[in-house]
Amino acid sequence: MIKRRTILGLAGGGAMAALAAGLTVGAAMAQEVTLRLHQFLPAQANVPKLVLDVWADNVERDSNGRIKVERFPSMQLGGTPPELIDQATDGIADIVWAVNGFTPGRFPRTEVFELPFMVADARAASSAYWQMFEEHMKDTDFKDVHILGTWVHGPGVFHTNKPVVHPADLQGMKIRGGSRMVNELLTLVGATPVGMPVPAVSEGLSKGVIDGATIPWEVTTALKVQELVHNHTEFEGPGLYVLTFVMAMNKDKYESLPDDLKAVIDKNSGLEFSIFAGGTQADADGPARQIAVDLGNNIVTVPEEGAAEWRAKVEPIYESWVADMKSKGIDGQALIDEARALMADYAKAN
Repeated sequence: MIKRRTILGLAGGGAMAALAAGLTVGAAMAQEVTLRLHQFLPAQANVPKLVLDVWADNVERDSNGRIKVERFPSMQLGGTPPELIDQATDGIADIVWAVNGFTPGRFPRTEVFELPFMVADARAASSAYWQMFEEHMKDTDFKDVHILGTWVHGPGVFHTNKPVVHPADLQGMKIRGGSRMVNELLTLVGATPVGMPVPAVSEGLSKGVIDGATIPWEVTTALKVQELVHNHTEFEGPGLYVLTFVMAMNKDKYESLPDDLKAVIDKNSGLEFSIFAGGTQADADGPARQIAVDLGNNIVTVPEEGAAEWRAKVEPIYESWVADMKSKGIDGQALIDEARALMADYAKAN
């Protein structure tokens, strides 16, 4: 009897072990995936709070908690903002939000949207940008990463320590620029461009390293720019400039996901997300501008007719950019024409 009970016990133990193994396999199949999202702004800034966190929360919800998105603001995983794309390529981070202009010339086709006075509406430009990404950039500029979204911010604005109404007012001023296209613009209007990542702008202004900065209104809130300088110059109609962004994912990490989790990522990526992201950034301009109004700052709004002298100064950028693209085997004028047509189509439809 003892022997029989022992055999039965062993059999029961084997069944339990088999059941445990089965549960382990099931758990492995439904295991959580952790994605590390890395970017350069403080967590409370508008883009992390209003765009990146919304995306991450939606992904976590739509995956029923199987995907967890860990958020690392302010370069907490190390490195510098220009290194973010390489971090996504190399797997240091799973997902990054990056400014293309931080790596000058690396993503040449995106620069079509950064030409001066090119973009009047961030949603229209973000829509056109995604469509042109799929057509022209997916297998060229961004072949090493899996792109989740492409967008631009609202119109770029001058924030300066003295009033700027005409290009001549910038003579001798040191102005922070965010990309090589913006730096070319600054040079043509008589300023001295200073390359500087966004997080360094506050210190640069407070210490007098720069006399002003080119950034959209929405970024000024986190940087407290309205308290550091009291003059702001904006333009009616097409904005002075915009920068282009990407949200990029490590290719191997994306491919390693089971199909149902890939579908979750796909659902929250692409054209609609890009338009949402660009539009959300642009919408955040208003509250940030109001802070400057409430502080009694001097806001110069250059009317469209008044922008003619600015346009005349920066027009050579178009010709030089098209020539630069031609040297890379890219039809720059065709990209300009396509971007304008797609933005016009969006404006008509909306």
